[in-house]
This record gives sequence, C-alpha cells and structure tokens, in this order.
Amino acid sequence: MRCPWPANDPLMIAYHDKEWGKPVHDDRVLFEFLILESFQAGLSWRTILHKRENFRKAFANFDPKKVSKFDTKKFNSLMKDAGIIRNSLKIKAAINNAQCFLQIQKEFGSFDKYVWSFTKGKTIINKPKTLKDLPAKTKLSDVMSEDMGRYGFKFRGSTICYAFMQAVGIIDDHLVGCYQKTRHKRAN
Repeated sequence: MRCPWPANDPLMIAYHDKEWGKPVHDDRVLFEFLILESFQAGLSWRTILHKRENFRKAFANFDPKKVSKFDTKKFNSLMKDAGIIRNSLKIKAAINNAQCFLQIQKEFGSFDKYVWSFTKGKTIINKPKTLKDLPAKTKLSDVMSEDMGRYGFKFRGSTICYAFMQAVGIIDDHLVGCYQKTRHKRAN
C-alpha cells in the first residue's frame, strides 16, 4: 500500500516513493525544499512539483549564495517567468530567506544542524491511519516558525514549517500500512 495523496500522478508517485519523508542532510536540498514549501503556501504541492524544474533553473539550482545576491533586474525577470509562481512577495521572500539561510550556516556550521536541532537529530515517526490524521501544524512547527522568524525568514509560518519537516524527513507522516513506513522502520 502507498499513501493515497499522490493519486495517479506519476510525478507525485515518484516524489512520494523516492523523497517525501526521507531524511535530508544536504544544505542545498534543504534550501530547495524551504523555497518550494514557501511557494506552495495557498497552492497544492502538485502545482509546485510540476514546476520544480523551472524553479531549479530560475533559482540557480537552489544555490543560496547565488539566490542571496539576486538584484532588482533578476527579480523583474522572475516576475516574468511563467514557469514558476509569479508572486512578488514569495520571490522577495526567497531572496531574503537565502540571506537568512547563509546567516544560519555561518552561526551553526550548516543549515542541517540548525533544522535537525529541533528534534535532536531524530526523525519523529507518527502513525497516522488516514489523511485526516495528518495535522497542518504542531507545537514543534510553531517553535520552528517562531525561531526562523527571529532570523528574519519570511513565508515561514507554522504550516509551511510542518510541510518542510515532512518533506525532509524530520517528520515521517507516511500512513500506517504504507510500504514506505515499513521500509523506514527496517532502516532504523
């Protein structure tokens, strides 16, 4: 059995099977998910996933150093890029968040150390039986959101933080019975 949310979409199925809920410790990939999750706010993950390659091109393969230096000319070109979500606040937030990301790397040695510190480096394995059992946010995502706010991050509300933690494996929310859940238990 697989979690039902990918439905019949091949890209969503591949994402579920190969990425979602698997622990990520690579700062570039963490930055990618941070940006993608912030662009998802108010939209579906399917929409973002189907534009992911366009986001990679538009945001310098999610290199935070390059994104942190995006200027007005680059911002204007992003606003004209039909391949991504053309929301001025989200684009400005991505540039701002790249700068905040670099600040955290400098302070903690890596963004990985920072985000995984919220769970002391461990994956929280939940046991949801249905999609209705999945929360939109938790006390942990509230704490992460508030802390990221101290560093100046934008579009980092509790719901975005929770989705980010699910995406990068800080939280495993595969449904009970999903073959990914069983596989995760064997890996531990």
